[in-house]
Amino acid sequence: MLSVYNHHLRLYADPSRVVVRPFHLAWQANGATRSRSERLVDEVLEMDTKTAQAQLEAVLKDFEERHWQTRRVFMTRYEEIEAQLGRELGDIGDDKRQLIGAYFCHEYSYAAAALMNPSVVSHHDQTGMPKGSQRIIMSLRAVGEGHISTVVFREGIISDTGDLRLAPEPPFATAADALDEAEDLVPEGPVTVYRHQDSTLSGTVIFPITPAQRNGLEDLRLVHFTHDDGSVEWIGTYTAYSGREIQSEMMRTRDFHSFDLVPIKGAAARNKGMALFPRKIDGSYMMIGRQDGENIFLLKSDSIDHWEDGEKLVEPVYPWELVQMGNCGPPIELDEGWLLLTHGVGAMRKYSIGAVLLDKKDPSKVLARTPDPILSAIEQDREGYVPNVVYTCGAMKHGDLLFMPYGVADSSVAFAFVPIGALLDLMK
Repeated sequence: MLSVYNHHLRLYADPSRVVVRPFHLAWQANGATRSRSERLVDEVLEMDTKTAQAQLEAVLKDFEERHWQTRRVFMTRYEEIEAQLGRELGDIGDDKRQLIGAYFCHEYSYAAAALMNPSVVSHHDQTGMPKGSQRIIMSLRAVGEGHISTVVFREGIISDTGDLRLAPEPPFATAADALDEAEDLVPEGPVTVYRHQDSTLSGTVIFPITPAQRNGLEDLRLVHFTHDDGSVEWIGTYTAYSGREIQSEMMRTRDFHSFDLVPIKGAAARNKGMALFPRKIDGSYMMIGRQDGENIFLLKSDSIDHWEDGEKLVEPVYPWELVQMGNCGPPIELDEGWLLLTHGVGAMRKYSIGAVLLDKKDPSKVLARTPDPILSAIEQDREGYVPNVVYTCGAMKHGDLLFMPYGVADSSVAFAFVPIGALLDLMK
């Protein structure tokens, strides 16, 4: 039986984590009648100075201590509103500008409903790390009001003895911004968003920007990718959900300050759960996918952002995976081959995590697989937003251990250290 060390740390959904977001009202006028937005702006313009100051102070009393640079956020939102109105509002004073901005903002609790489905990669800054320790970046899927999914991050350090320390979350979270966040001006894609220069990565939230992403950025699978020229990039595949349709997209970054959100082209983009290999193999980019919703497929491409349907690689065999299979993150390179974590769904829709070993030179060859789960939902890990689910979007090799953060019942995130040698010994 595989001995898995579960760290005591657990992360939970937290309704106290809030950001200020744009609040959108209808801009279209109805015939000769002004739009709601125009009427609201005019109401503030008609206030006398004393009333406007009193209203702004009341807003700041309620919210200034809960958010970072609240006045500046209100002023930025005012500038967006003025641009959307298409008219100069004149010298109305900073109080009225900030008050107008406040009327077009709202507080959003981005992780109130759920926190789940993490992935992890090596940090781009390993300065000062002692031997046997490594700085990490973890992505998580946070779910808030309206079941909107966003991407959040945590930085941390892991050691070769199974110790884990996460950087504290800052008191204020900030949303990564596009150059123009106006709802009616965003492109279909791609789009670039930027972490604020004064915000830490652990306090940054990436929200949906384009119409295709409107209802969420789901299940980011991060990988530390090495290009042919030796340069590195952090690439994550995720599902963009519009509220009616899904498409696969990529998040690409070289510094975790700017993030390109790029739609994937080709037939494979209609599916969820794509996971990129960390480098080219025999001259081709490779991806793991689930093209029929049931089996695991291997995809090849000459272009990193264009993917067609691939060939079936692994299908359900064991009772714990008979309903369907999928990947649990990008393949991990070992001396023995490519270690691919999988998820299997069994009776009563119970999710478990297993593994497959692929040939290093030819990943279309399956060398071995786990007949039993590495991890499954038991006792305290069964209850939550979606019961009987354990799920990860990516683990990483750390010395002789596999470090695997994983979601529990779509309600919390736990952390496991798995001996790689013992895992390989269990495979058939």
